Amino acid sequence: MLFEFSDEHGELRRTVRDFFEKESDENRVRELMSSEQGFDPTCWGRMAEELGIVGLIVSEEHGGAGLGMVELAIVAEEMGRVLLCAPYLSSAVLATSVLEFAADEAAQKEILPKLASGEAIATLAFSEAANPWDFSAIAMTAEPKGDAFQLSGEKTYVLDGQIANEIIVVARVDGSLALFRVADDASGLSREALPPFDPTRRIAALRFKNTPASRISSGDLCCQLECALDRAIIALAAEQLGGAQRVLETTIDFAKTRFQFGRPIGSFQVIKHGCADMLVEVEFARSAVYNAAFSGDEDPQSVAVAAQMAKSYCSDAYLDIANRSIQIHGGMGFTWEHSAHLYYKRAKASEILFGTASYHRERMAALLGFGAR
Repeated sequence: MLFEFSDEHGELRRTVRDFFEKESDENRVRELMSSEQGFDPTCWGRMAEELGIVGLIVSEEHGGAGLGMVELAIVAEEMGRVLLCAPYLSSAVLATSVLEFAADEAAQKEILPKLASGEAIATLAFSEAANPWDFSAIAMTAEPKGDAFQLSGEKTYVLDGQIANEIIVVARVDGSLALFRVADDASGLSREALPPFDPTRRIAALRFKNTPASRISSGDLCCQLECALDRAIIALAAEQLGGAQRVLETTIDFAKTRFQFGRPIGSFQVIKHGCADMLVEVEFARSAVYNAAFSGDEDPQSVAVAAQMAKSYCSDAYLDIANRSIQIHGGMGFTWEHSAHLYYKRAKASEILFGTASYHRERMAALLGFGAR
């Protein structure tokens, strides 16, 4: 596939990079990752109003920009470069995509404009402990209660579940998957922030005990949910690409300026080989991400395979690059004051999020007809 980026794509990248480098430098990231909310509401509002990227993939009908996967990948890549602390993946990508693909028209008209404007933050609660990332493994059922439903059970690994004010839950009704909207102050709902390995991205466990909920979908949603998750997987892979690219750049800069035995360490063959290997991994990751993004816009039927390919490769590449960077930096790479550990933690947490590389390779094989998922 030929990746042809337009002038508009280049301008989008320049605009968001300039914004993020000013609003999400390392000092700001460290402040936010230790704060109670974990993100800056003012910055989030500016991302919505000034840049319009919070509603990037929301349809124009519902108040968004109506752009596609290539634009989303560009924005997510730039976010990954700076370890942006914001509920973008949870609200502007995953929850938005599920609502666009699977919710009924009334829910779309009510919720999506609020998400696009930054007025509300949404999360999708679907993961359960038994098999967190597989929709077919969802066991929570919704019990009818008059004109509404009640939910009981637990959802885990809920992105930004502790701060979201629009909670969308996936549960079963008569064996079929359906979407439910739960008020953030609903009775029987408790939210617990989980200790994060990566402090720049928050996760939570949500517990429901006879919690009132309204159904906002019809029919079995398995296919629509898979499509929405594939969008989020591509965005996450793009984030991983951006982080890997930044780690490569900082490592090369360090190798040029760190002297040992009267010469820069980058002149030693072992360091040269390490940096060359990192560069190859970054370029392969870039190809995988934009193959998936362009497939999502041009050939939606092939996007599922491309999404699994991108996530599996980028997960391995980012973690390896982050690890190599720490090795090249030596002792200082292990210190709290250096940024290397922040990227390593993001790489490790992102490797697991939405499924490990092995999980996505198995899923890709099943999609290609080489085995049962």
